[in-house]
Amino acid sequence: MLGSLGLFIAGQEWIILIVVAVVLIFGARKIPELARTFGKAKGEFEKGKIEGEKELKDYKDKRD
Repeated sequence: MLGSLGLFIAGQEWIILIVVAVVLIFGARKIPELARTFGKAKGEFEKGKIEGEKELKDYKDKRD
């Protein structure tokens, strides 16, 4: 049944469906908190990525 539902729902409709599901699961009050937490996690990931790239570059420079 879900397979046939997927044929009728395409593109933006999936986003709307996901947003509605998130609101139903978490409630409207929790969504800003979840978005804030996700933003902080993404920022920490980017910092770690930059730091890792810098350490790799330093390691390569020392080897040469």
